[in-house]
Amino acid sequence: MKLAQMVAYLDDYLRVRDVRDAPEALNGLQVDNAGEVTRLAVAVDLCEATVRLAVAARADLLLVHHGLFWGGPVPISGMVYRRVSGLIANNIAVYAAHLPLDCHPEVGNAAVLAQHLGVRVCGGFGEWQGQSCGVWGELDVTRDALTTRLATTLDATPRLLAFGQERIRRIGIVTGAGGSIIPQAAAAGLDAYVTGEGAHHTYVVAEELHLNVYYGGHYATETFGVRALAEHLAAKFSLPWVFLDHPTGL
Repeated sequence: MKLAQMVAYLDDYLRVRDVRDAPEALNGLQVDNAGEVTRLAVAVDLCEATVRLAVAARADLLLVHHGLFWGGPVPISGMVYRRVSGLIANNIAVYAAHLPLDCHPEVGNAAVLAQHLGVRVCGGFGEWQGQSCGVWGELDVTRDALTTRLATTLDATPRLLAFGQERIRRIGIVTGAGGSIIPQAAAAGLDAYVTGEGAHHTYVVAEELHLNVYYGGHYATETFGVRALAEHLAAKFSLPWVFLDHPTGL
């Protein structure tokens, strides 16, 4: 299919023009190719490793959550040059979706992770600039049982800050670096909050707000959206796809 057709569909489906994001994020098409898409690769991060994996997979469109450009103009030199030159030399386009993928109700990181955990989603959660970047819902499990379920789902051992009640019935999820949203989780009356990572001081915040917080890892909690989006695109456009796994352990 035509790359322009794919980009137009993604822009509309992910609402990239409507979802507010951090100023340094650039959502949408970041690198062009010769104009055709025959094989899709998806990854959490755009980096030299995932470019090499995309080349090996013979992909001509690489869809990522964390894109090539952050924080304004940068020289196309050093590691940026190596990434860009690898893409252009192998005719690989790049499309990035940050918060538009985090908060999507169908293929979003939080929504899909909630589905895998067996959470009955009740609504959006985690306000940022007037919009929800995660979900909250209901799940009746013990604190230890949720730890086990998360470890299985994420294929990684979560860090539990066990400061809330032992029985969990209301849970919030914001993937990635969502530690700053702990106060919102407590104010919403949640029993547990699942995110990827948080700063050092969030330990004390969780402790003093008496909330169970699970840090599952930034990377581990954000593999769900790109894979779900790839499955959606494969079904709609009959495209083969591959997930390029390059875990950071963070």
